[in-house]
Order: sequence, then structure tokens, then C-alpha cells
Amino acid sequence: MAKKKNHFGKIVACGAILAGAAIFLERLATATEEPETIDEGNTYLQQDQDKDAEDDPQQAQAAEPTLYESLGKRVIDKTLSFLGLVALAPVYAAIAVAIEIDDPGTVMFKQKRVGKDKHFFELHKFRSMKMSTPHDVPTHQLEDPDQYITRVGKFLRRTSLDELPQIWDIFRGKMSIIGPRPALWNQEDLIAERDKYGANNVKPGLTGWAQINGRDELEIPVKAGLDGEYVSELKKGGLEAFLFDVRCFMGTISSVLNEEGVVEGGTGELKKREGELN
Repeated sequence: MAKKKNHFGKIVACGAILAGAAIFLERLATATEEPETIDEGNTYLQQDQDKDAEDDPQQAQAAEPTLYESLGKRVIDKTLSFLGLVALAPVYAAIAVAIEIDDPGTVMFKQKRVGKDKHFFELHKFRSMKMSTPHDVPTHQLEDPDQYITRVGKFLRRTSLDELPQIWDIFRGKMSIIGPRPALWNQEDLIAERDKYGANNVKPGLTGWAQINGRDELEIPVKAGLDGEYVSELKKGGLEAFLFDVRCFMGTISSVLNEEGVVEGGTGELKKREGELN
């Protein structure tokens, strides 16, 4: 009887700790919300206001989210991101120490990215490049990006561990576990291409269909097309959409373990290099 009471007490204690952690993280998420001014000068929103939604197939497709999209995914995202933040806390700490030792400076950095319906938000990543690297410049637009990547950064990027802080962005509702990868605010070519498929009107993801089908190896039109395929599956709703998300999640595990699709220099860099060799 005493053992049963002891086990019950431990369960209650663990539950109380988790509940306290959830309340703390929820309040922190509210306190660190982006300012309303983040969308000032957002030309993408201005362009959309000038469009007639009735004549825009993209807007029609994105107008009514399914129950799975609006509720199911959010419950899954909130639950798994919370558990991830708690379970991976020691990993976060170890990576932070390694980054600081390798190249002293900020451990994480924020970038303005394009979120759902083209609203801007601040995405978090572990810093994998030197403090002297130009900010808000896509990797594929840097001249010889390898020169900017730190030793720890190379490992983080190869294993995708630099993306772990985005679990926080999922918890606070700016991202989803599965979805199109959020574009930088100045990646106009990718954003314009995604417009053709309504891929800018769903919540961006930590990983997605394009990520497990080429990632950095893909040219922008191909990547946007794959994002469009994901949107089509998501809009089916229900079990079909859920199973497709599971497929993307499991495919991501395989891709990360095999270090597939990571090409320094970013989107389309592999094809460019092949062209230089031919």
C-alpha cells in the first residue's frame, strides 16, 4: 500500500511540475509576442489587398480551413512542442555552451520570416554562422557561404539541430510541425511562386513535403510545387490530412538520419554547382 501511495505521489508531483512549466511557457510566449509594427511596410499584404478574392483561385482555396487544419493540427502542435521543449532542455543547454565556446556571441538569432497569410514573424534558430555574417541574407545569396559557418555550425546544419529552437515558434503558434518552410521576408521569388498554389496561406512548418523530397537541392519552382502538393493534401482534412502529416514526419526522421538534401549555399545550389562542372 505504501508503495502505491509513493508512486501516486510521484505522478502527482510530475503532473504539477509539467503544469507549472506549461503555465510559465504560455506566459512567456505571450510576453515575447512580436510587436504589431512587425508588419509595417509588408508589401505582400498590400498586394493582396489590391486583389479581388473572388477572381483569385489561391484565396478561394485558402478561405475555409478544415477542422483538422484549424483545430487538430494546433492541438498536436501545442502538445508535442511543449513535450519537446521540456525533454530537449538539456540538449538546448549543451548546444548553447558549444556555440559560445566556438564563436562567442549570441547563441540564438531571430530572422523575420513570412508566416501564415504572409504576415511576418520572428523565427528562432541556433546560430551556426559567425557573428560577422551579413544578417537577413539567404545562404544561397552569400558569396562562398562556407567561410561564414562555424565548426559547431557545420555539425548543427548537417544534423538540422540548428532548427530546434523553432519548437518554441511552434508552441507559440507561429509555425506548425509540418508545413512549407517559412521564407525569408525578402525571398520574393519563392513567395511569388508559392502564391500559385496557395502555399502562403497555411502555417509554415518545421519540416514538410518539400523538405523530404530534396530540401536544398530543389530549385524554387520545384520546391513551391511540392509545397502546393502539401496544401492540396492538407485541404482534404480529416484522416487523410493527418496521415500525410505523419508521412512527412516519418520521412523527416529518415532524411535527418541520412543527412539528405543538405547543400551549403541553399536552394538550388546543387544544380548550379553541377552546371559549373559541366
